[in-house]
Amino acid sequence: MIMNTGQRTDIPAFYSEWFANRLKEGFVCVRNPYNPKQVSRYRLDPAVVDVIGFCTKNPAPMFRYMDLLKDYGQYWFVTITPYGRDIEPNVPDKHQLLEDFKTLSDLVGSKSVGWRYDPVFLSDRYTEEYHIHAYEQIAGALDGYTETSVISFIDLYPKVRRNFPEAKEVEKEQRIRLGKAFIKIASAHGMTVKPCAEGDELAAYGADCSGCMRISDYEKAIGKKLVAPKRKGARAACACYLSCDIGAYNTCRHLCRYCYANAEAETVMEQSGLHDPRSPFLIGNYKEDDQIHDVPQKSWIDEQMTLPLGTE
Repeated sequence: MIMNTGQRTDIPAFYSEWFANRLKEGFVCVRNPYNPKQVSRYRLDPAVVDVIGFCTKNPAPMFRYMDLLKDYGQYWFVTITPYGRDIEPNVPDKHQLLEDFKTLSDLVGSKSVGWRYDPVFLSDRYTEEYHIHAYEQIAGALDGYTETSVISFIDLYPKVRRNFPEAKEVEKEQRIRLGKAFIKIASAHGMTVKPCAEGDELAAYGADCSGCMRISDYEKAIGKKLVAPKRKGARAACACYLSCDIGAYNTCRHLCRYCYANAEAETVMEQSGLHDPRSPFLIGNYKEDDQIHDVPQKSWIDEQMTLPLGTE
């Protein structure tokens, strides 16, 4: 099976010690965000967890624990954008992030780590020209360290509108211009652009619009065929394969203004203050009325087939 860690929060950046403890103890508990009494308990065992997916803005805190992950398949997305503290107040220095990306790529391989440049929005400061220049700089720095660049344009979810009221949709003409520029730059640096939930409007210019986190991406990362059950994406426009996620909403302390997973900063700090690195839960601990369900798990690896590492 595939286990995800990054749709709700940034575990490597803020909760790496907790995750290391979960790997050592061999299980993790996850509350249903819509029915908190319902608890899913998962085994953390490479015999049944084929790939762990990470999405982070700061992988470095996890580096000290990489030995605990050596028996698991891994697929990492690292987000590196050109925004300043006005938009991403607690994201580390971008120059350091580039070096950390390279370190991660050396540890897990360039097929197991992708670069996310998203979400893209435009303003008086962050113009089209600004984005194209920044994308060129980052792509050049990451040349040879990844084969994938995921892009997306800002979605104005209710939480985004509340925390970032001045944000506006990026118009189609702007998306096309930026997308064409990104695709050309990425190609020059050995990367394929994969738009995230953006339809197929950039396919004609060379983008791979079939999804940014597909089963084939996991297979390429681990070099093995996966026989996975069918599963829908997170939303209608999403073609990604998203399995269980062990994170929790309102716990990411990056406090990026465009974040869809956080409420107000006060709520985030209050929630994250309930974190105990020794608990089976990311936030809080067991409660008397918990309804605990041990999730059936099994490996999806097809032992009869090993894929060449360049195969789609």
